[in-house]
Amino acid sequence: MSRIGKKPIELPRGVTVEQEEGRIVVSGPKGMLSAALHPAVTVSFRDNTIVVAPAVRGRQTPALWGLTRALIAGMVEGVSRGYEKKLEIEGVGYRANLDGTTLELALGFSHPVRVEAPAGVTFRVEKNAVVISGIDKALVGDVAARVRALRPPEPYKGKGIRYSGEIIRRKAGKKAATAGTGAAA
Repeated sequence: MSRIGKKPIELPRGVTVEQEEGRIVVSGPKGMLSAALHPAVTVSFRDNTIVVAPAVRGRQTPALWGLTRALIAGMVEGVSRGYEKKLEIEGVGYRANLDGTTLELALGFSHPVRVEAPAGVTFRVEKNAVVISGIDKALVGDVAARVRALRPPEPYKGKGIRYSGEIIRRKAGKKAATAGTGAAA
């Protein structure tokens, strides 16, 4: 049994769900998303809720049941509220600018790094932070990970791009390593 798969999904106002042959389409005020359904699960609609249930018994069925329910719940939340990832930029001379839909980053390289916003994703720059938003949870997370990978935070000074609230484990560096050995001579 899947604990996640058993939970019904409540539909907020303005969100509609349709089931086509092997696909589910969720549309709402922010847009429309669709996903393929695995034949091992069935999706039924009651009142203002969606219920996902296993269609066949098998070894993979509980995992597919929970996965399908989580994907549909993510689509419902995406078309109603949307998703955001906030990245903080830290370092001397590190900054971000927005040129139309293109994010232009100065990250200490000899050239500015330009990142094009894929369809369905928007960038917003606030002081030393970049906010990536959209309706597709996986796409927003993927774009945020790609931007962070351009200059991941380094452990000595903490310079780089990090997720908002991410804690970077810092290393002591040379001073702390040689402080105790210098007095022996």
